[in-house]
Amino acid sequence: MLRDYQQNGHDLSFNFLDNSEGNLCLDMPTGSGKSHTIAAIVKTAVQQRDYNVVMLTHVKELIEQNYEKLHQHWHDAPSGIYSAGIGRKETDNKITYGSIQSLRGKSRLLKRQDLIVVDECHLISENPESSYRKLITELKEINPKIRIIGQTATPYRLGQGLLTQGKNPLFDEIIKPITIEELIKKGYLSTLRSKQPEHLIDVSDVKKRGGEYIENQLQAAVNTDKNNIKIIEETIKRAGDRKAWLFFCAGVEHAYEMAELLNLFGIPAECLTGAHTKAQRESIIERYKAGQIKALTNANVLTTGFDYPDIDLIVFARPTMSASLYVQMAGRGMRLKSHTDHCLVLDFAGLVSTHGPVTNPVIPKPKGEPKEEAVMKACPECHELLYAFQMQCTCCAYEFPRQEKPINLNFDSDIMGLEPTAMKVNRWQWSVHVGRKSGKQMLKCKYYGALNEYPVTEYFNVLDDGKSGSISMNKLYKIADQCGAVNLFNHENLEGVSDELNLCTPPKEVLYKINGKFRNVSHRIWPTKIKAACC
Repeated sequence: MLRDYQQNGHDLSFNFLDNSEGNLCLDMPTGSGKSHTIAAIVKTAVQQRDYNVVMLTHVKELIEQNYEKLHQHWHDAPSGIYSAGIGRKETDNKITYGSIQSLRGKSRLLKRQDLIVVDECHLISENPESSYRKLITELKEINPKIRIIGQTATPYRLGQGLLTQGKNPLFDEIIKPITIEELIKKGYLSTLRSKQPEHLIDVSDVKKRGGEYIENQLQAAVNTDKNNIKIIEETIKRAGDRKAWLFFCAGVEHAYEMAELLNLFGIPAECLTGAHTKAQRESIIERYKAGQIKALTNANVLTTGFDYPDIDLIVFARPTMSASLYVQMAGRGMRLKSHTDHCLVLDFAGLVSTHGPVTNPVIPKPKGEPKEEAVMKACPECHELLYAFQMQCTCCAYEFPRQEKPINLNFDSDIMGLEPTAMKVNRWQWSVHVGRKSGKQMLKCKYYGALNEYPVTEYFNVLDDGKSGSISMNKLYKIADQCGAVNLFNHENLEGVSDELNLCTPPKEVLYKINGKFRNVSHRIWPTKIKAACC
């Protein structure tokens, strides 16, 4: 039985296949049960449409997880696995679950396929010579009508931006059936708490290639006695009674060094790398889950395909310019736990400051476009990571001293960035705005707070014939009802509407959340003398 949003992801996928051309990317957060949605999509495609389906991904653990979920939903599914790492090479089935490493160059073995499903599809490069692209091209030569559905928690790539952008995008649309915030509210995920450590890794001299740090230079800069000892000492000091620590390291040598030092400091630790055999890996993870190992260090291994809900401490000791890698690493701590309601993140690599909260990371820009910056600061009392604009800590309630220059007050954010920010409204200003690209008229409202606060701007696209216009009109109806604009909809043009609203009483407070460069109003709270309600 699928959860409501999993069913929605399934339904949206087939609606796209039936009514649109091209390929679809489903954006589903880590911990949302992507493998169940994949299983349902594959089952429907085969049972109801008689498709041949190949499900691709990059690690054997994900193949095994997805294959297991398929057989939970469809016990006798006509399926096989093609993966050298798993030791199976089966292609004579309606459904083939395979690794891209094993299937590249093997398109003729797969024969005619109707649907390709890709888990962790953000790993598909724009490069036509890459493994995924070459196999997809070969399968399209066999069946030009073949379609692709990808799933990922991070639908963007360094240098490309969103997977629908760039010079040679594979996907034509991204659909998001549910957000991290909604999963937390529904009780399916736990939260993260981030702290700004006393020690930060300095990578200012490390050069970049393709937008990412050069690996050997990065490891040389990070893997030093000074860094490693300070990271471990501070982690031990902050960890308290947390029982399952996960370290993300800058490379294999760094991961081994960190594990060795942890043991010297009295913390039972093991290192896990791609060089371990399946049996070795399973043994290490089994002892970690049993509590025999407190700390697990790794290098590029446990970012995907590893789910242990009771991880309660994550250490970022690996700087990266990849927002995707950052969100994937953070996602390891968001499963529901048996003993606590959150996972502590110690960010020695400055990833939260670089990429923003996991609920709304700064999306990479296509190559050549300027990059947005995520401006963060740390609370001087408890070291919670906050947006630079926030004047009160969401963790310990410390109040920052007022600045002489204008700043945004009470802008909330830790690594999660979940709660809306409140701004008391002194006045509002309505006007007619013309869209820069569309040339269409819309209403614009600016809410003004204290003198040292930037105004919050809200747009109402009321002349649009589609969904945007309907949503905007519903908001405007509620505002008119609350502020007493009784003749608002008798005006012939937007100028008359804005003039009347400027004469009305504004809300006493607005709640807003950050969305990239914008602040989206979620609620307006009105004075009691008008109507004590939110809209």
